[in-house]
Amino acid sequence: MELELVEGDITTQEVDAIVNAANSSLLGGGGVDGAIHRAGGPEILAACRALRATTLPNGLPTGDAIATPAGRLNARYVIHTVGPVWDPADDRSALLAAAYRNSLRVAASLDVDSIAFPAISAGVYGWPLADAATIAVRTVRAEAPSFPVRFVVFNRPAAEAFRIALAS
Repeated sequence: MELELVEGDITTQEVDAIVNAANSSLLGGGGVDGAIHRAGGPEILAACRALRATTLPNGLPTGDAIATPAGRLNARYVIHTVGPVWDPADDRSALLAAAYRNSLRVAASLDVDSIAFPAISAGVYGWPLADAATIAVRTVRAEAPSFPVRFVVFNRPAAEAFRIALAS
C-alpha cells in the first residue's frame, strides 16, 4: 500500500478521485468543499443537486460517501463525504473513521487508480489535527486499498501532524 503526503491544493491533484470534505447538503460550502466546487465548476453542483432531488433528499449522512463526476478537476470523480464536527464531550471518532473507510469503498467500487484525501473534519469542523491525522492514517492502513492514497493538506501544521501519523 502506497501512502503519500502533499502540502498544497487538493483541487490541482492529478488523481482518479478527489475526496471532498463536504457538508451534508452537498451544495457547496467553505474550506475544501467550496474550493472543490469552485475549481470543478457547475457540473459538480449539478450532480449534487440531482442526488438531493433523487436518492439523498435529506442530504448525505455523516460518515457516508458518494461520488459525482469531477467537472473541470484533474480527476474523474469527486467522492463527497461528511465528517463529524468535533465535540470534546462526545467521541465521534468512529464517524470520522467511517468517512475515510466509506470514501475508500466508493473509490474501490469505481475502480480508481489513485485517490487524494483532505484532512477531513480538521478545518471548520474543529477536529484537533494530530487526532484527525492519526484516525485518517490508521483507517486507511486498516482498509489497505490496492491503489495509492495521497493526503493533501493545506498548511505546515497539518503536514506535520500527518508526517507524525504516517511515521507511527
